Amino acid sequence: MDDETDRRIAAALMTDGRSTLRTLADLTGLSVSAVQARVRRLEADGIIRGYEAQVDPATIGLPLAAFVAVTPLDPAHEYDIPELLAELTEVESCHSVAGEDSFILFVRTGGPTELETLIRDIRRRANVSTRTTVVLQTFYERRAHPIPEPCGPRGSPPRRWPDGRVPDRRPSTWPRGR
Repeated sequence: MDDETDRRIAAALMTDGRSTLRTLADLTGLSVSAVQARVRRLEADGIIRGYEAQVDPATIGLPLAAFVAVTPLDPAHEYDIPELLAELTEVESCHSVAGEDSFILFVRTGGPTELETLIRDIRRRANVSTRTTVVLQTFYERRAHPIPEPCGPRGSPPRRWPDGRVPDRRPSTWPRGR
């Protein structure tokens, strides 16, 4: 995203997806109709992928969260795994990873018995071995990401975080959530 105004709009919507067009107009100094056109373009370009309500999982009967590492028993079928598990509603996300495992799943269930049933179902459907880590407590998740300035052509200044620092590739130097 090369435009500073688009970055400001996206950052504001990441912090509060219910921001009004008037609030975004005040933030950017644009008219409401200009902000609306920019938001629609950001949506059409896939930069803004959607808006969602964040519901407390425990209140809807899903208090147990876990990470399930998945390794195929037959490496020839490794890339079929996400498709084979897509119908399991307890699986919130599926990530392809480097390391000993091929995928990491984030799952939510009603309790230990349901988790055990889910793990059996994952193994049966995808012909995989699993390693499960139960979440005891979540301190934060789905934090808004700072949007760095764009990279220019060679020789131009590097990306910078909104506070002016230049990020490197080590996560320990990235800005903390606000």
